[in-house]
Amino acid sequence: MFIRIDKVKTQHIRKSKLGEEHSYFRECSVAILRCDSCSEIFARPKGSMDPKRLNNRYFHVCSNCDAKRFAQTRGVEKTQSWDLPASSLKPVGKI
Repeated sequence: MFIRIDKVKTQHIRKSKLGEEHSYFRECSVAILRCDSCSEIFARPKGSMDPKRLNNRYFHVCSNCDAKRFAQTRGVEKTQSWDLPASSLKPVGKI
């Protein structure tokens, strides 16, 4: 689940041609997400993600969970929804 986008400021040190060290700052955007498998909150750099995935239409899985196993369970749930009788009171989009 997509929560928000935060700005993170990091400080780096580089060495000039003359050997002097200078500090500089970088600001990058980080997407804050909640894992749909274990409900843990995690961060991912916005630049490494497809902009279309920064919403709640897509599932997000953290690095601690197995994304392939999560996808297989979602596929099984969809397959089971196909076998529901027409007289079922469950809405198809909520399964």
